[in-house]
Amino acid sequence: MKRVLYLLCAMLLVFCSCTAAEEPASDRLQIVATSFAPYDFARAVAGDMADISMLLPPGSESHSFEPTAQDILRISNCDVFIYVGGESDAWIEGILDSIPHDEITMIRLMPMIECLHEDHDHGIEAEEHVHTHEDHEEYDEHIWTSPVNAITIAQGICDVLCEVDGEHADTYQANAKTYIAELEEIDQAFRDVVENAQRHEIIFGDRFPFLYFVREYGLSYHAAFPGCASQTEPSAATLAYLIDCVKQEGVPVVLKAELSSDKIANAIAEATGTNVMTFYACHNISAEDMQEGRTYASFMWENVETLKEALN
Repeated sequence: MKRVLYLLCAMLLVFCSCTAAEEPASDRLQIVATSFAPYDFARAVAGDMADISMLLPPGSESHSFEPTAQDILRISNCDVFIYVGGESDAWIEGILDSIPHDEITMIRLMPMIECLHEDHDHGIEAEEHVHTHEDHEEYDEHIWTSPVNAITIAQGICDVLCEVDGEHADTYQANAKTYIAELEEIDQAFRDVVENAQRHEIIFGDRFPFLYFVREYGLSYHAAFPGCASQTEPSAATLAYLIDCVKQEGVPVVLKAELSSDKIANAIAEATGTNVMTFYACHNISAEDMQEGRTYASFMWENVETLKEALN
């Protein structure tokens, strides 16, 4: 009911504001993305040919995001709207039903990728009724954590932008070619790390949004929770299991994601004499990182170095 009332209020604001809404200051393509990864892919492909904004405020929790009335206005006034299309984006369907969007080009990323079901094995503590609807499981939505998938997504965004704004198609294609070349370098760097590693297992004292990543590079893992879990406190059994995994495998580093608590990872590290390092999922970034102009590629290069530490 709270969500329904929220949407009704937002719809009323949109209705009252539409006639008074100002035209964008720029005549460039207006692109809105829900979260950091699609925002950054669009930024790399579009370059100076578009004004690109991100709905998710830097530093905020991505899985509990609630759009404001202003966010809905931004969506209704954009030319291209990019979203992942997973469980965290369930609110979008209600928004799109409430605003005129015939002239908005929608880019949903999940259909571009062969999606994987969320994994509740490997020591992961599953929440009851989360990501399960009657007789089927939800797909893992963190498709961009594999650089190989990022290449597919970047090319998909490029193809759509070329259709929407054919006048600048050559620029989009050139930008995409340059960007994909860097992503291919990152992909090869990860493969080199894995090929020369002493072990092929990582321990995550956190949610685990890297299923596509580990499947791509042939890694195994143990983690506290699935990628979109709302839990923050593992059971004693889960914590003991992860500690045993670190000890038995001689794992030197316990990993955690950015913008999350390091409580679990620190508990495991303290019990095993290991280090804690951050492995970036790029669902969102801090306000400081945004101001510094950090990118998906820069975080992935940092992940390459972190993976070397974790596997050796």
